[in-house]
Amino acid sequence: MSGRKNDVLDCQWLQELESYGLLAGAFRPADEIVILRGYMRQRQMLVKTAAIHIQHMQKALQQMNLRLDNVVADITGQTGMRILKALLAGERDVNKLADMRDPNCKATHEVIAKSLIGNYRQEHMFSLRQAVELFEFYQQKIRECEQEIEAYLKKLPHKRDDEPPPVEGRAKRSKVSFNVRDEAYKLLGVDLFRIKGLNAETVLRLLSEVGVDLGPFPTEKHFSSWLSLSPNNKVSGGRVLSSKTKASSNRAATAFRQAAISTQASDSDLGAYYRRMKARLGGPKAVTATAHKLARLYYRLVKHGEQYVEAGAWV
Repeated sequence: MSGRKNDVLDCQWLQELESYGLLAGAFRPADEIVILRGYMRQRQMLVKTAAIHIQHMQKALQQMNLRLDNVVADITGQTGMRILKALLAGERDVNKLADMRDPNCKATHEVIAKSLIGNYRQEHMFSLRQAVELFEFYQQKIRECEQEIEAYLKKLPHKRDDEPPPVEGRAKRSKVSFNVRDEAYKLLGVDLFRIKGLNAETVLRLLSEVGVDLGPFPTEKHFSSWLSLSPNNKVSGGRVLSSKTKASSNRAATAFRQAAISTQASDSDLGAYYRRMKARLGGPKAVTATAHKLARLYYRLVKHGEQYVEAGAWV
């Protein structure tokens, strides 16, 4: 018929491929992990929305010529929130506001006082009040979501019931309200927190996206390929035309990339590897290469139950 496509319909072509057994099923974690994945994606959505309201707070402050974000690392930290609450309560004395700084704050009293000299316009104060209230509301919802995640993790089957061994040096700061290290150690049987770059949020995201059972991936190469972190070699006539990794929106791969970025200044073998790759290939490729190394390391630890041993930056 004129004007009608004469090629094979996609559904018919897929049906024919499946009848010959030429289609491989996509990876889907176990049902109990899918539930955990839903909780974690809900938490991620709440965190992103809370970050939007932080931007609204910064915009309202800048419109009043108050540059609090220049003197404190995080306006939602202890110093920032104390000052914001005092501003919304009607305090306008910059010296009294500067007195609310935390003793660990790097900015001095004088610097903070100068940054709080501005125009306290009524409409901008209203915008600031609503942004602070919405931020605190979403923080409450994040805590409720984390409580649900913690309760669900305790219901999952554990490989061991003992506590993880103590970590040498300073413990990693966690943005999650419960002890993720203990729960992950009981679920996986290995301590992932010994790996530089893996924190509570990253481990939770990997657990929810990949799961505990890595049986569907025969080798670490299959696992890296599924993450789109391994080189995608295009060869013609025995010559490699391109080895760029495939574009992917895999959430687990994003978690590995974020972990790789956090290792760049660490005194570890992963940090040294990142710096070597950055010197040779540049920043973006160094992130991918380190994320690939982290993914293979994660596979060996979770699949085979190996314990991670830090080699040091000299390797």
